[in-house]
Amino acid sequence: MKNFKIYILGLCALLMFQSCYEGIDEISAVESGPDAGAPLITIMKPAEGLEIQVPELVTSTAIEFKVVDDIEIDDVTVFLDGNQIGYFDTFVDYRTANEAFVYNNITTGDHVLTVVAKDISGNSTTSTSNFTKSPPYTPIFAGEQFYMPFDGDFTELISITAATEVGNPGFAGSGYAGSNAYEAGTGNHLSFPLDDLTLGNNFSAAFWYKVNATPNRAGILVIGDDADDRFQGFRLFREASGDQQRIKLNVGTGAGESWNDGGLVDPASGDWAHVAFTISDTETKIYINGMEVNMAGMSAPVDWSGCNDIIIGAGGPTFSYWDHLSDSSAMDELRLFNTTLSQSEITQMVAQGSQIFQMSFNGSYAESYSDMEATTVGNPGFAGEAFAGTNAYAGAADSYLTFPTTGLLNSEFTASFRYKLDADPDRAGILVIGPTDTDNPDAQNKRTNGFRFFRENAGGMQRFKLNVGNGEGENWFDGGTAADVDPATNEWVHLAFTISDSECVVYINGDVAAQGAFPGVDWTDCDIMSIMSGAPRFTGWGHQSDLSYMDELRIFDKALTQEEIQSL
Repeated sequence: MKNFKIYILGLCALLMFQSCYEGIDEISAVESGPDAGAPLITIMKPAEGLEIQVPELVTSTAIEFKVVDDIEIDDVTVFLDGNQIGYFDTFVDYRTANEAFVYNNITTGDHVLTVVAKDISGNSTTSTSNFTKSPPYTPIFAGEQFYMPFDGDFTELISITAATEVGNPGFAGSGYAGSNAYEAGTGNHLSFPLDDLTLGNNFSAAFWYKVNATPNRAGILVIGDDADDRFQGFRLFREASGDQQRIKLNVGTGAGESWNDGGLVDPASGDWAHVAFTISDTETKIYINGMEVNMAGMSAPVDWSGCNDIIIGAGGPTFSYWDHLSDSSAMDELRLFNTTLSQSEITQMVAQGSQIFQMSFNGSYAESYSDMEATTVGNPGFAGEAFAGTNAYAGAADSYLTFPTTGLLNSEFTASFRYKLDADPDRAGILVIGPTDTDNPDAQNKRTNGFRFFRENAGGMQRFKLNVGNGEGENWFDGGTAADVDPATNEWVHLAFTISDSECVVYINGDVAAQGAFPGVDWTDCDIMSIMSGAPRFTGWGHQSDLSYMDELRIFDKALTQEEIQSL
């Protein structure tokens, strides 16, 4: 009986085994083979160069990554700025890990996400993604009501609203400013509601644009009512004109339309162009790189009836009937205004598009782009007054600021600031980027590299001078009496100087004070910028700390024109 029971049980087990694998190939053991290497890591979020800009001082970000190994993943550790924020050692597929979570303590500043993956053989891989949480955005131009920088996402920063993505719009991989730019691509565009925008008789738009001539025509910005006519809103678009692309504007006036044939942009140059247009109740204007290229009259003000959305990067549903479809050009720094901008305001925008450093001294010595505090030497102070904002820098004896020059040194360079002169002491350094003078450590004065901008007594006046090193020697830019400022006036003046590979120019209140030919600056060993003193790199002639006031210090990565200097 016992034997019979065992037989029956064995038969049942055999039948169950056969039924479980009926129709399925038998599994054969496969040797894993030798370990071919370390795991591969792909970080999807946050994307490299992402800039987060929200109203909150502390925010969250999505973290998403994939790890693949040829044998087996042992564990994955996630760090933010060196602190562990995640650990994974259990995976559904032992060769592939797809992980995602949200981290809620992202503070203002630069951040580094690090993912470390190890396999069971002990091989390890590390991958990083750098991103930034910027301070909340504040409009910087009069009438500015919309700003989209395209630095890794499609969020409008004044309303903190994300645009609707139609199709799969993407990014150019680099931008005019910031970490990226928008590129719609074939069949794609962005749509943004007009609910929070003021639409009246006065309207302007401005952006940086790198034109791609394929396709040979495209919509760029469109606000329309329907596709039956062009009597409402506007249409900014481009069309081929020989080897160039002509940017045009059409505006609806309710019962009719106004055409502005605009101007040309050369696709072959590969350069970024600044494009702007303005609408008033009597005319439209188109500007390219700050220059007015065409004006057209308006028989009546613009009619916004039935306009609900702005289309970015295509003609969209209301303006595709002449093949003004998606644009594969790159667009950056899109701004919309409820005013009609002047040419001076547009020129200022063009100038500020190349700005890479700003220190406003409103109660701190922080630089706006990097959010980095300058190093203080001695006891510099604040003026209790300002040309702009709430405060300005006030110099003190044996006191100044220094700031690292990383990212500031280019073949072209412009510095601009407001300055209220204190002539005691009667000579001082103001702005210096220079090398260490190892031969004269106590009286440094090596002038073959970088620059020295300073002032000296000139018969009771104070004369402003610029010295620039070209690598083998030095060049002087001394305008004589044209570069003099009277200390008795006790007024804010605007000082600026530009350096290019062919000349240097010094400006006082927008007028040329000194100018001359120049072979190009040499930045070798120029690792710090001194603000309001010659120290520590330019002290050999007594150009020490300046007790004057300084406000709105700005650095640009190009040699601004006189018109751009005057617009500041």
